[in-house]
Amino acid sequence: MNYQWYPGHMTKAKRMMQENIKLIDLVIELVDARIPMSSRNPDIDELAKNKSRVILLNKSDLSDGAWNDKWTAYFEEKGFHVLKLNSKSGAGIKSVQSLVQEACKEKIERDRKRGIKNRPVRAMVVGIPNVGKSTFINSLAGKACTKTGNKPGVTKGKQWIRLNQNLELLDTPGILWPRFENQSVGEKLAMIGSINDEILHADELAVAIIRFMQANYPGLLEKRYEIESTEDVYEFLKAVCISRHCFLKGQEPDIARASKMIIDDFRSGRSGRVTLEFPEEW
Repeated sequence: MNYQWYPGHMTKAKRMMQENIKLIDLVIELVDARIPMSSRNPDIDELAKNKSRVILLNKSDLSDGAWNDKWTAYFEEKGFHVLKLNSKSGAGIKSVQSLVQEACKEKIERDRKRGIKNRPVRAMVVGIPNVGKSTFINSLAGKACTKTGNKPGVTKGKQWIRLNQNLELLDTPGILWPRFENQSVGEKLAMIGSINDEILHADELAVAIIRFMQANYPGLLEKRYEIESTEDVYEFLKAVCISRHCFLKGQEPDIARASKMIIDDFRSGRSGRVTLEFPEEW
């Protein structure tokens, strides 16, 4: 399967971000902790050049805890301020304000020397589709400021949110990049739900998930679906159909339904906490 998704509104969103970056002190980049590099838009580094930087490893409750720590160390070595986060539950949210102040301490000190007091830090919140930007902002604000949804493409335009006297956020739409040079990046984005499911083949995506899990987290899917391990992925899918009573007429295995179940369970963490890529690969 060829993974590619770049709807027209993303071009407009990128242009809007380029126009607004001059107003910004800090770029807060949310990445998915399961794929911290593949969920980074390569255009962001150029966009955020000469700005203070924060990386938030969001959805860290869904990723492998040991690898969360290694990815944190990896990004800190690159000069980023880093925080593990679960925007949905609020875990880590209380540490964001102090991290922002730390990342912008030189700017705050310059303002103080110039006699500028109480000027809020202006931060642009960026990230790929469905990485949790709107949920993060609502959690940080303690109220619903932005529209959220468990699918890519909910936020379509920019929005300024004044959190307090110290911090203003510019919410931006999730943007990908026009072409994935490496299709494994596209595959991982599809696995976590950052590409529109309507353009994907569920059975092929389920097969990719099964193969990854068998290679890296053996036994987790078998435990989830109470089945025996088999190297033949289509036999594996049939076994899931039998275990979960997914049948078409005539007791024929409903591969499509089982595939969707495997994808949904994987994305939600019901299959276990999983990290899909590792620092040494980069």
